[in-house]
Amino acid sequence: MAKEAAVRLSEHVWRIPTLPFDLLNSFALLDDDGSVTLVDCGLKRAPARIVAGLAAMGKAPGDVRRIVLTHAHIDHVGGLAEIRRRAGDPPVDVHAEEARFVREGLSPPPDTSLTVGRLMSRGPDQRFTPVEVGRELHDGDVLPVAGGLRVVHTPGHTPGHVSLLHEPGDLLITGDSLFNVRGVRWPFAPACTNAAQARETAHRLVALSFSLVAFTHGREIRKDAHDAVSRFLSDG
Repeated sequence: MAKEAAVRLSEHVWRIPTLPFDLLNSFALLDDDGSVTLVDCGLKRAPARIVAGLAAMGKAPGDVRRIVLTHAHIDHVGGLAEIRRRAGDPPVDVHAEEARFVREGLSPPPDTSLTVGRLMSRGPDQRFTPVEVGRELHDGDVLPVAGGLRVVHTPGHTPGHVSLLHEPGDLLITGDSLFNVRGVRWPFAPACTNAAQARETAHRLVALSFSLVAFTHGREIRKDAHDAVSRFLSDG
């Protein structure tokens, strides 16, 4: 059976896998007027998969009216400029602490307090095509998306990293605060700007109300989702 180009999570939210085995995901939120808000844009080669995912939903790039970024790492913004071009240059919303990275086209630095982080900082260029930023987001903002999309600032993975809570759908998108690859786990510490802070701020997620949790890396958890996150953070 062919892999689904888009996975429906709730009435208004879809997950679009952009790498095999659900290793990297974007998300699409549908409004009643037919417009789409896209969350994250994958690697540079992701736009073809995003377009296929939109088509599976009965949508096209021109239906994308807003792009929201969880953060500016290359695996989330590599395809940003191209998918934005195909969509007719919709505004790009990102946390205020992350905005300069998007404008400069440079991913936030790794954690240089760790040996591997220092090595990564000397590694391959993490540049991407810069784009203009529309709205600079702040913690607690509620975007007018599919009935309300709440911004939850969870810095550490990057300075302006955010998770997103779709309260009408009782659904949390963790961004890279947590992965679900062979079980719930922490992101790769050296890739974080501040790994200790990332672990600290992830605990903010427990205070949120949700019954389904979706990850930018890995599949969603549909059953006892809040308990799964809570158990992991308690053990971690």
